Amino acid sequence: MTPAPVRRLARIARFGARVPKVPTYATAFQDIGPAAIKFGQALATRPDLVGPEAAKDLQRLQDRLPPAPFEQIRASIEQALQGPLEKFFSEFDLEPVGAASIAQVHRAVTTEGVLVAVKVLRPNIEEDFARALDTYEWAAARVESMGGEAARLRPRLVVAHFRQWTMRELDLRREAASASELREAMVAESGFFVPEIDWSRSARRVMTLEWIDGIKLTDREALVEAGHDLKALAATLVRAFLRQAVVDGFFHADLHQGNLFALPDGRLAAIDFGIMGRVDRQARLWLAEILYGLITGNYRRVAEIHFEAQYVPPHHSVEEFATALRAVGEPIRGLPVKEISVGQMLDGLFTITRDFDMPTQPHLLLLQKTMVMEEGVATDLDPDINMWETSEPFLREWIRSELGPEARLADEIVRNVRTLRKLPELIRRIDHYYPPPGAAPPGAPLRDVLVVQPRRYGRYFVTAALSAAAGAAAMFLLA
Repeated sequence: MTPAPVRRLARIARFGARVPKVPTYATAFQDIGPAAIKFGQALATRPDLVGPEAAKDLQRLQDRLPPAPFEQIRASIEQALQGPLEKFFSEFDLEPVGAASIAQVHRAVTTEGVLVAVKVLRPNIEEDFARALDTYEWAAARVESMGGEAARLRPRLVVAHFRQWTMRELDLRREAASASELREAMVAESGFFVPEIDWSRSARRVMTLEWIDGIKLTDREALVEAGHDLKALAATLVRAFLRQAVVDGFFHADLHQGNLFALPDGRLAAIDFGIMGRVDRQARLWLAEILYGLITGNYRRVAEIHFEAQYVPPHHSVEEFATALRAVGEPIRGLPVKEISVGQMLDGLFTITRDFDMPTQPHLLLLQKTMVMEEGVATDLDPDINMWETSEPFLREWIRSELGPEARLADEIVRNVRTLRKLPELIRRIDHYYPPPGAAPPGAPLRDVLVVQPRRYGRYFVTAALSAAAGAAAMFLLA
């Protein structure tokens, strides 16, 4: 899908370089820096986009990067927890069980005898990310200054959102809080497990959480040997993501295979809660209606929502936008993912955004990126999965509960009650700005009286004298 001029430029740029027959994409992303590694992790979930061999190579970025020396890790832990390592852990494995772009994880046993996983930030990771983000901001500003299509994509705003996500991920206390919040929210989803946080052994650069005995989704052969139902795992992943994004509005935004485990009892467990996304209620309602409209072929309603949300400028036609959506949606509706031409679909979607002047919505990028990753992981588990059919029962039930007559009546009651509760304060404000009249009776009406003021010429004389003096002084200086 790369444009021909870009391919020619790439060939010229690598003239004379030693290019391996099989590109090592993971090594290339690793050499660029930690921010690029995050992009490579996302691509690893989509073999339909980058090819099976490239996706397999990119999976190394998820948890198999070269680890930092243990002495540096030990120093980070002791500084963060303000005490020697032996004070908190009776056993601590020197070799990490996983090392990714920002942190690495070690297996340990607490002094109380509890098996835990200890996540530690890499040394100097904050400085590395700061340099990378400065570079991206510079590049985004140059691209956006070109105007036209580049400005519509709003690269500066995209990089600004990426900076927010990254700064959040570099504070493991916030990651621990996110894990705790997600664990509480996912109680209703029995097939999805979130480990518990050990708050007494967690700080800004260190996080300790419950150990998970499971098989990573990267190891498909081990999953099959252990007797896991891969179709059930894929369905659980889709349902768990929909519950997080659509029902709760708080979702795990880094759902690649390296962060997901199949537990012996068939549940799906997640780790790495550094990147989390939030969606407000109105946006969730729009999202659910859009997905359900695409499933059922109600393109007119999907188009209306895009105009209601102001994703499409109002000078365009709702009917024309609905027709454009139909042109992309009908060829893929009802098909398993493996039969969908991703290239054609993306080309159609990009054409729609360009033809209808749709600017990039940075606040939705995290959700869109996660949906792409989640679909890729689910498809890897079950190539025959139909994402629409898997999502439809869940979305239908939620839309019925949120947009049905009972929900509308409940929302109206809540709004009216909140309005009534504001009335006393509103009356007090009116009374403050418009106090009642005092005890004295109103005065008698006054007649209009014409007052004649004598003319005063003194100020005119003073002004003229000062002006003459200033003019004379100026002439003297010029002479």
